[in-house]
Amino acid sequence: MQITLESDYAVRIVSCLAESKRRMDAKTISEQTCVTLRFALKILRKLVASGIIKSFKGTQGGYELAKTPQEISLKDVIETVEGKYCLSKCLSDSYDCNRGMSGICRFQKVYDEISSEVEKKLASYTFDMFMDT
Repeated sequence: MQITLESDYAVRIVSCLAESKRRMDAKTISEQTCVTLRFALKILRKLVASGIIKSFKGTQGGYELAKTPQEISLKDVIETVEGKYCLSKCLSDSYDCNRGMSGICRFQKVYDEISSEVEKKLASYTFDMFMDT
């Protein structure tokens, strides 16, 4: 199991902005994170929509963190790109596997426990923990 490339890039982008401690344009972010400009812009839009980063227009425009690095967790960034983490699609309200009694299969509880633990662990890591001091 792996996070998607888009999530990996989103983490890189937020980390880059946290490390820089300044407003950066998309081209510079793209170059410093080794993410194509087109893909970086797509991810930046999602991060702006979620309130993790702010965008500024004009000649002095660019992107910067909307929160402090201590307030942004890996969970926040990954869920912005992927949606809520769940180990199995059987945890989704829209999924019906038609197994087990009363619609709950014997694995669903275990999958839910594992998913909760992963979420807690991702939430425990904030971007200030990854910064060089």
